[in-house]
Amino acid sequence: MSALSGKLRSAPWMLLAPFLAVSAMFVAFPLVQSVSLSMRQSFGPAHTRFVGLTNYRDLLSDPLFWTAVRNTLLFTAGGVFIQLPLSLLLALLLNRPGLRARTAFRIIFFAPALVGVVFVAMIFGVIFEKRTGLVNQFLHATIGWDLDFPWLQTFVMPALILSALWQYVGFNMVYFLSALQNVRADLLEAVRLDGAGRWKAFRYVVFPEIRPVAGFVVLLSIIGSFQLFELPYVLLNSTAGPDNRGLTLVMYLYQMGFDAGDLGYASAVGWVLGLILVAFTVLQRRMSRGEVSS
Repeated sequence: MSALSGKLRSAPWMLLAPFLAVSAMFVAFPLVQSVSLSMRQSFGPAHTRFVGLTNYRDLLSDPLFWTAVRNTLLFTAGGVFIQLPLSLLLALLLNRPGLRARTAFRIIFFAPALVGVVFVAMIFGVIFEKRTGLVNQFLHATIGWDLDFPWLQTFVMPALILSALWQYVGFNMVYFLSALQNVRADLLEAVRLDGAGRWKAFRYVVFPEIRPVAGFVVLLSIIGSFQLFELPYVLLNSTAGPDNRGLTLVMYLYQMGFDAGDLGYASAVGWVLGLILVAFTVLQRRMSRGEVSS
């Protein structure tokens, strides 16, 4: 019996062994190596020297890093305060039971999320192009707008926010739709019988019911925004735009690691970025617990 019980106790670990081995090889080991690398200055892949926390001190004193932080925060604010309210509004509109062709509208709004980020950047690069771009052509035909107006040089961040808005507003709409469909119908009927209007019904019944999903979507949007790279890189032709207006934290990491060749400094940038995301995650979880307990 003891031998059998020993085998039973070891069976879960035997089943987990392949997963743990792969995780140790491709997750744990690279993480430990990146911590060590972030404390070294690299001169190509084969030559490094230990510098301690110098990379982190240089990082925090670099104005270009703070430019990347500011641009990333602006893009994140656009996603949270513009994109997500529009996603919620679309979900509320498409959740109405009497709406005709509701399924078709849902597919239409969700479809851009199936397109790759590089393709979206190419599309909006053409839309914002000078002289031949759709925006300048339309404005020129309606109000006599200057055909040579440089959207991608003058309004870099609004162009990035609009591009991401077109792609992801329908994606986040799906999360809100699934949450709205789980709102208790008896609560809605009760507040309507009490004479509450649509706004009060949304404020006191619908939003409290969908709050956990809303918190998850906000966190997902923040994490995705801080990982922004492909969209500005392609839309701005492999540059950060004029005066680094399109420079993001991941683009800054790429420039330091691959253009400048200092992989140690780039690792420090990556860890600072990771700590920022951990801070946002902890903050969101504490806020969620506070809302649940209240």
